[in-house]
Amino acid sequence: MDEEYDAIVLGTGLKECILSGMLSVSGKKVLHMDRNKYYGGESASITPLEELFTKFSLPASQLDEYGRSRDWNVDLVPKFLMANGQLVKLLIHTGVTRYLEFKSVEGSYVYKAGKIHKVPADEKEALASSLMGMFEKRRFRNFLVAVQDYSFDDPKTWKDVDHQTTTASQLYEKFGLDKDTADFTGHALALYRDDDYLQRPCGELIRRIKLYSDSLARYGKSPYLYPLYGLGELPQGFARLSAIYGGTYMLDKPIDEIVMENGRVVGVRSGNETARCKQVYCDPSYVADRVEKVGQVVRCICLLNHAIPNTKDSLSCQIIIPQKQVNRCSDIYVSLVSHTHQVAAKGWFIAMVSTTVETDNPEAEIKPGLDLLGPITQKFCSVNDVYRPVDLGAESQIFISQSYDATTHFETTCLDVLDIFRRGTGEDFDFSKVKHDLGDEQE
Repeated sequence: MDEEYDAIVLGTGLKECILSGMLSVSGKKVLHMDRNKYYGGESASITPLEELFTKFSLPASQLDEYGRSRDWNVDLVPKFLMANGQLVKLLIHTGVTRYLEFKSVEGSYVYKAGKIHKVPADEKEALASSLMGMFEKRRFRNFLVAVQDYSFDDPKTWKDVDHQTTTASQLYEKFGLDKDTADFTGHALALYRDDDYLQRPCGELIRRIKLYSDSLARYGKSPYLYPLYGLGELPQGFARLSAIYGGTYMLDKPIDEIVMENGRVVGVRSGNETARCKQVYCDPSYVADRVEKVGQVVRCICLLNHAIPNTKDSLSCQIIIPQKQVNRCSDIYVSLVSHTHQVAAKGWFIAMVSTTVETDNPEAEIKPGLDLLGPITQKFCSVNDVYRPVDLGAESQIFISQSYDATTHFETTCLDVLDIFRRGTGEDFDFSKVKHDLGDEQE
């Protein structure tokens, strides 16, 4: 360990692993350490099933009804990947996809007035959707067509909508969309977490809807993907990748000190060994004095022996409950995976309900999500603090990721990774380097 590295990465959470892969691929010498014996940090996958019960201090003896416990891989922070999104491009770029197999998620739903509805994402679905009345369907269809035809480089396609000056709210008004339609468009198609976007220029909204539609077009059922055997496969894939590029992974390594000189990081000490480095990348748990708490997320893992009602028996799906539907400030997210993704024993399903905490009774806040699930065999609820770095790391050269948010997709995670990469290397990640497609390696 007593060597010099370009970068030392602390923690094997998803963000740290992606950054480690990006740095390795760009020619940096990387040492990657974790104080835990297992990969994944806060975003670990738990297996066998006894470990999950033990982690939540529940008796783990009588688990026969759950099938083979080794068939379970339960993600503590499950998130889906947008098929055409930036994270998939980053994974392809690093080459880690050769160690992973993805399967599409079967359904994408949104909650309205006590019921769940499939999210309509193209003209045909818009016209068949139960979310809207007949005239609203036409208006929404016209809106979707205009968004799909919108080319940022060709003003002829703008039709009186300037993506830099027209706000998202004005765009909805222009097409006569009612508040409910604007609500599910912003939260279930564009995946905004609150309504601040309404007053911002609509270019971002247009890009986000295009991303959803393009991702959907790729696989047909929903725009989302999920790796077989769960997200725990990602860190392990990155560990294998790192070895190819001469990087070093060390688990079960206590981090005793981040060594500083003149306000700048120069190394990391574990016991009486010190590895020297120019930069450190880490999650908040390694640098309590350099982060601030900005909120909390409540998550509830639910084991079910049936699909979620009203989802056409989907073996996997995402449901978004927009905040306005349940008088909240932030959305509630529901994700479902099952034996089809090799994360549960045959006939079993894992649902996760999560949201940003707004009251003193977090579990009551996720009730609208839990109520959609039908009978729940076992629940595991947790409330996690959300941290963010107090500075950008320019002086110390310590670059810290934010805690995982309540969303059930990776878009916000990816923005954080790209921001850290830019701060650490001084340049934006160049997506034009990503030459091939996920399908190229999956066939």
